[in-house]
Amino acid sequence: MLTILLDGVAYGMLLFVLASGLSVTLGLMNFINLAHGAFAMVGGYVTALLMNRAGAPFLLTLPAAFLIPAILGVALERTLYRRLYGASPLDQVLFTIGLVLMAMPIAAYLIGDEPQQVHLPAWLSGRIEVHGVGIGVYRLFIILICGIIAAALQTFLVKTRFGAQLRAAVDDARVAQGLGINVDRIFAVAFAVGSGLAGLGGALAADVVGGIDPSFPVKFLVTFLIVVTVGGSNGIMGALFGSLLLGVLDVAGKYYVPSIGAFIIYAVMVVTLIVRPQGLFARGDGR
Repeated sequence: MLTILLDGVAYGMLLFVLASGLSVTLGLMNFINLAHGAFAMVGGYVTALLMNRAGAPFLLTLPAAFLIPAILGVALERTLYRRLYGASPLDQVLFTIGLVLMAMPIAAYLIGDEPQQVHLPAWLSGRIEVHGVGIGVYRLFIILICGIIAAALQTFLVKTRFGAQLRAAVDDARVAQGLGINVDRIFAVAFAVGSGLAGLGGALAADVVGGIDPSFPVKFLVTFLIVVTVGGSNGIMGALFGSLLLGVLDVAGKYYVPSIGAFIIYAVMVVTLIVRPQGLFARGDGR
């Protein structure tokens, strides 16, 4: 049971990094970015291609897996996304779904349909035994790295001047700009952070999901939305707690009741929408 719990926590932390960028754009910026999974796919491809074709060490590929999707996110935000900040939710959904449907064939054309595998270094492979409890080394690595990311992101968005300026810009961009806040720069940085986190999550998930392929954005799209639904979209800690809950339930369900294990997180989502639509861990009424 402890092994399953730790595996579930590791999977939940991975879900958090994958979905935290969506929590930034959806929860803090009120923009429905369903193309979030495309940035995760880019990050996974960056790590896989650097390792397989350039021989780069795994750890050295992770900064690139963050930076390249972040730069791509800024470019798209400056040219496309900013035009839809005031648009209706339906327009945002259709636009970002269109980006996903464009990104998949582009990836298939440039890289191919075959999954790109990430081969972990020897020191991250295997399992260790602690008082009879088997723990995967890479799972422990994911828990450590994602825990650091969660703490840094919470501090960055809640405890810094930038976070206060971002919330002010979202609440009333005109007043914020009148007070001297560079709203365009704030939104660009927020999109860069969200896109970069998605890319880093894709890189870390590549080994767990069995490789990165062009269908990756669609495979995890619903999972991202479930995390935001259960955790609540108005805070990073809600997304973290929601991810941990879903990760443990998903791993435990697939182990104990494999016939319906994959159904459990969908049931949790439905119950959450009925009982507490703003999210189980949201503060106040949510947005």
